[in-house]
Amino acid sequence: MIEVEKYLIHYLEGGQGETILLLHGFGANKDNWPRFAEPLTENYHVVAVDLPGFGESSKIDADLYNIESQVKRLNRIIKTLGLKKFHIAGNSMGGAISGKYAVDYPDKVLSLALLNTAGIHSAQKSEFFKLVEKGENPLLAKTPEAFKKTIEFVFVEPPPIPGRIIDYLTKQSIINRDFNEKIFNQLIQENYSLEDDLLNIKTKTIVIWGEKDRVIHVSSTDIIKKRLPGSTIVVLKNCGHLPMLERPEETAKYYVDFLNKI
Repeated sequence: MIEVEKYLIHYLEGGQGETILLLHGFGANKDNWPRFAEPLTENYHVVAVDLPGFGESSKIDADLYNIESQVKRLNRIIKTLGLKKFHIAGNSMGGAISGKYAVDYPDKVLSLALLNTAGIHSAQKSEFFKLVEKGENPLLAKTPEAFKKTIEFVFVEPPPIPGRIIDYLTKQSIINRDFNEKIFNQLIQENYSLEDDLLNIKTKTIVIWGEKDRVIHVSSTDIIKKRLPGSTIVVLKNCGHLPMLERPEETAKYYVDFLNKI
């Protein structure tokens, strides 16, 4: 844990070598990454943070948690951690933050990995955003039954999770529901476009996507390929929104292969 201005930031860390910084998505936390990160720690120093407003890190009601605000906070976190140059990878909301960070601070980023990233606006509308337009948000659970549906929504084949951990995750999801809704509304209002910023990304980039993602449509990969023509695109068959959780070993292998070619 570190203190960054008024925030307490919790993070996981392991391994030695060049640093890889891992950023989770909306409503998630640093615990999305350990199974994916374990093989990386053989040759890399890996850091997975709880972004401000999520996980065990501070949640300050008066603050903004949109992409622009989080990128600025992330840079202060990075300075406090003493990271000079690093690879950065993000899933969903964390992908949008990672992409914007690569644009705003290009001299610090060795490579970029986007896993089912948010911010690609001209992609085919996903099932999730069609539901949001109707006033429903399957990522915000009020009850244990709703959290079970959230798990089914983000995975094709949910990973095995012990019952006690499911109970804990369910409880935390319900406790954080109102705060997460506030953040979600801020993100929608900001409407940040990573799609526009792709033209300004100069670093080597890999895009990994679950083909059956119901949250952010896989057609996003076609748009990224056109706007970032040098990027490596990997689409995982029969996989959902969280490839680092649903298919951690396979996702890590594609990522390591990419890093080895840089």
